Amino acid sequence: MVFGTEALLRLVREEKLVTGLSERELKNPEGAGFDLRLGKVRRLIGAGFLGITERGTPDSELLMVFEEGKLRTFQLQPEQVVLSTTVESVKMPRDLTAIIEPRSTLYRSGVIMRGGNVAPGYEGTLSFPLYNAHTEPMLIEMGARFVHIIFLQVFGDANMYRGQWVGGREIAAVREVQV
Repeated sequence: MVFGTEALLRLVREEKLVTGLSERELKNPEGAGFDLRLGKVRRLIGAGFLGITERGTPDSELLMVFEEGKLRTFQLQPEQVVLSTTVESVKMPRDLTAIIEPRSTLYRSGVIMRGGNVAPGYEGTLSFPLYNAHTEPMLIEMGARFVHIIFLQVFGDANMYRGQWVGGREIAAVREVQV
C-alpha cells in the first residue's frame, strides 16, 4: 500500500517521518509522496571498493551546500557524476519502507539519478548519484526539488536498518568491515 499525502503529513507531524520539508511540501504536496530538495553536492575522488566483507567508497570534495535564502546554482557538466544529498532527513518506522525516484525534469534533461530503497529503521539524509548523460550542462539550483520519495507499508515482520550509513553519512573513504 502506498501512503497518500494526508496520511504522510500526519506522520510528519506526529512521528517526525520527514524533517526539513519545504513549506510547499507541508502545505501542498503533489502525488503520493514528497519532493525532496538538493542539499549538498560532492565530487567523487578516487576508487571505490565492494568486497565480500569490506567496502570503501571514493573520497569526496564538497562542491556546494544549500543555504536557506541564498540562491546558488550548481552546474552539472556533461559526463560528470556527483554525489547528491537531500536537505531533508527521514526517520523510518518499522512498518514503512520508501523508494526514491528522480523528478521528471532531471531525466527529461538527460540527467540520470539512481535512487533506491530506504529501509525500515533508517534515519538521516539520503544520498545518491547524479550523472549528466547529455552533451550540455544541467543547471540545478541548490534547494530545488529534485527527487520524489514514496512511502510503502511493510506487511509482516521487517528487520530494522543496522547499516553504517545511518545518520546520513555520505562516504566511507577508507575500507571498513560491512555490517
